[in-house]
Amino acid sequence: MRTAEIERNTAETQIAMSIELDGIGSFAGSTGIGFFDHMLDLLACHSGMDISIHVHGDLEVDTHHTIEDLGIVLGQALYKALGDKAGITRYGMFYCPMDEALTRCVIDLSGRPYLVYDVAIPAERIGTFETEMLREFLYAVAVHGRMNLHVTTLYGTNAHHIVESVFKALGHALKRAVYIEGEDSNILSTKGVL
Repeated sequence: MRTAEIERNTAETQIAMSIELDGIGSFAGSTGIGFFDHMLDLLACHSGMDISIHVHGDLEVDTHHTIEDLGIVLGQALYKALGDKAGITRYGMFYCPMDEALTRCVIDLSGRPYLVYDVAIPAERIGTFETEMLREFLYAVAVHGRMNLHVTTLYGTNAHHIVESVFKALGHALKRAVYIEGEDSNILSTKGVL
């Protein structure tokens, strides 16, 4: 079973997360940020992972610490659950349309963290979700998940649709990258490690 449990406690946030890579796509818990919870639910559903969170953040300040720290914890949980990465596909790519918006997400679970982010969102907020936090969340996931992550929204005009297409594309790309192909337990790298 490819699972992980991570806890992170700071003066700004207290977060506990459990994930199961080979789940049924369920999400449980709340960040206190309604739209972000909706996006995490989509991420779980479209990745096939089970994600459970317990979050208390300083939302009286703003959403920054909660969203960024959850990205850190999600990245750490993904990295831990993958173990030595034996047999995984390693790469994942998905184009996700959401009405007028289209986003491409490409992942390499290489162990080398890097984020390329090319997403223009035509609103500062969606509900209480500060849209500039999308980049911070993805950066934290990429760095702490030790993955190469490229996210590009090719076009779109509705902020909700754009962000939703990002999370759905990320979910499907992750699903492909973590997939174990057959009985092959080799590490997909000439270095022998990822």
